[in-house]
Amino acid sequence: MSISKKADENHKKLFSKIDVEKTYDDELMEILLNFNFDEVQSYDHLDEKTRQMVILAATIALQTPRRYEVFVEAALNVGVTPIQIKEILYQSIPYIGVLKVLDLLEPTNKIFEERGISLPLEKQGTTTTENRFAKGLSVQKFIFGDVIDKNYENSPKNQVHIQKFLSDNCFGDYYTRKGLDIKTRELITFSILASQGGCETQLKGHILGNANVGNDKQTLLDTITALLPYIGYPRSLNAINCINEILPD
Repeated sequence: MSISKKADENHKKLFSKIDVEKTYDDELMEILLNFNFDEVQSYDHLDEKTRQMVILAATIALQTPRRYEVFVEAALNVGVTPIQIKEILYQSIPYIGVLKVLDLLEPTNKIFEERGISLPLEKQGTTTTENRFAKGLSVQKFIFGDVIDKNYENSPKNQVHIQKFLSDNCFGDYYTRKGLDIKTRELITFSILASQGGCETQLKGHILGNANVGNDKQTLLDTITALLPYIGYPRSLNAINCINEILPD
């Protein structure tokens, strides 16, 4: 195989346990390693921990449990903490649904136990039944501004409960948690929506939300660059179109 030195080094840093010659045929591995771990990484400017967190989010959104386990190992190998990994799972629930995430909890815990990580992890929740709505609404307004009040005002009576769910559940139960800051949570959410495809309306909202909390256009483009080998060109190009529409040069 003609695998570049950079691709080989980057791959081994992440996946030291994987014997590449037994994983795929030689021809395909040459293409994958050179593109994913050399060419692509030369164009994105994410630090290694952030890169692995957004890729891990993509494996969750795409529901690839075997690849998810491999990338949990990779994330741990570059310093992503167990709490950060669990919080990426938690953050995924409002965007892909609880059933898909529940299937990933057991393999996550198994990997942690194999690495000698004590379970359960420290709790990260910060809200109570009484204050989750108020705290969630506060986070929503911090990220998206006055549009949240307009969403409540414009919502029909038989649909306003969905706005309430967004405030107390999506944001109150998840965005208020410790373990990941708001800036990272918004980047994870962006990665999940882009990876799923078909969520362009929500993706545009979170592109603006990312910009509001400090993830600029270049960061979002770098994220899509990092995700492209895993989510494919159609979803990547759709995401880039959304970025250019919401954050024109």
